[in-house]
Amino acid sequence: MTKAIMIQGAGSNVGKSLLVAGISRALVLRGMSVAPFKPQNMSNNAAVTIDGGEIGRAQALQARAARRDPVTDMNPVLLKPETDVGAQVVVQGQRVATLKARDYGAMKSTLMPAVLESFHRLAATADIVVIEGAGSPAEINLREGDIANMGFAEAAGVPVVLIGDIDRGGVIAQIVGTHAVLPDVDRDRIKGFAINKFRGDVSLFAEGAEAIARRTGWDDLGTLPWFDQAHRLPAEDVMDIASRGSGRVKIAVPRLSRIANFDDLDPLAGEPDVSVQIIEAGRPLPGDADLVLIPGTKSTIGDLAFFREQGWDIDLKGHVRRGGHVIGVCGGYQMLGRSISDPEGIEGAAGTYEGLGLLDVETVMQPEKRLSLVDATHIESGTDIRAYEIHIGQTTGPDCDAPWLTAQGRPEGAASPDGRILGCYLHGLFAADAFRQAYLARFGAGANGIDYDAGVEIVLDALAAHVETHLDLDRLIALAKEI
Repeated sequence: MTKAIMIQGAGSNVGKSLLVAGISRALVLRGMSVAPFKPQNMSNNAAVTIDGGEIGRAQALQARAARRDPVTDMNPVLLKPETDVGAQVVVQGQRVATLKARDYGAMKSTLMPAVLESFHRLAATADIVVIEGAGSPAEINLREGDIANMGFAEAAGVPVVLIGDIDRGGVIAQIVGTHAVLPDVDRDRIKGFAINKFRGDVSLFAEGAEAIARRTGWDDLGTLPWFDQAHRLPAEDVMDIASRGSGRVKIAVPRLSRIANFDDLDPLAGEPDVSVQIIEAGRPLPGDADLVLIPGTKSTIGDLAFFREQGWDIDLKGHVRRGGHVIGVCGGYQMLGRSISDPEGIEGAAGTYEGLGLLDVETVMQPEKRLSLVDATHIESGTDIRAYEIHIGQTTGPDCDAPWLTAQGRPEGAASPDGRILGCYLHGLFAADAFRQAYLARFGAGANGIDYDAGVEIVLDALAAHVETHLDLDRLIALAKEI
């Protein structure tokens, strides 16, 4: 029989995603078949699955940790924010609606059958399912119709371990406060707790852990020190995006308001000759950047307006006049063109919007979303790339007649006549070592033989060892329930 355990947080960003990845790899190294699962995620950082859908990027990393291919059942409900009050709703990998938060609140309880269907189908393939909650179960105002935390745990009949983040302070209040506000039926479902992100000597928190156990009656599963290598894994949360590196090749990345699939930046940040600088709203694009990379976005038209509000359009033209290079990926590619047309009002008011005008192309938004894993080639260097597409819209124009990539044998992307302005729909380009190093060589970055994928595997193994050392995995397995 398959067993299952759910990891919930006493708050947001307590490290649940990373912890589930570490537990998954640790259990795999013990010889178990493991499946990660998250009933509902909210993220614009998505991954394309082998079964042709999309899930949260964190679940794709957890699948990798479990040495499995990512499938849509690992994250049956994905919410992708498009505005401050609305999000695209993806169910079992496919977009079903775009709803305001209030409307989704009325809809979410109807999604439980699909969530349970995915869960049980996934569970049939593993010895144990490690489930990740979302946010905190202490948000009792969201309990009715809940599918992300205790609502799912109750429906699936699975026990819960609660994680607290000591780095932000007040961890005793986080966990004991959660115990205090939960109704009895939910409180009783929690069987243990663990403390995450401790800096220093963990023995100094022994009395604190004892106090939590005494006040809650929950098992203490351990205190995990801060994991220093976390930044070397693909980031899930937009809160985790930060400038990194101090190399001589400076890449400026404007932080769009709806930035999406920002894990494109991780391989670049790992290059010793590269400095990736995240440019926050209100700051100019740096005049000494070698490359400006405009990333993906969940709302191209909205972020095009946001880009102009910061004055970045003026900065970008100055950068190009000085001989700088520009790459736009997905939504960033669309923004670089002459115009973006949205005749059906998919992203807001129907109409045609002026682009940045650095590529002689135009984009027409269409309701069909393209989701595909892609074998691509960089034409100039002949290097191979394993990438993915996840976008709406079709881009055409004279600069598409000078593609710099092929994807599944077809031309892909657009280039300016001098080759300094590039755009494409392919995510994951820079994870391809040979392409990344060939492209960066034009800026003077040295060849270094870095294997990005191998580096991720090394960190996942180190994370598993970290979990084995500091978390009582034997007790965790014992607490898991047969389903």
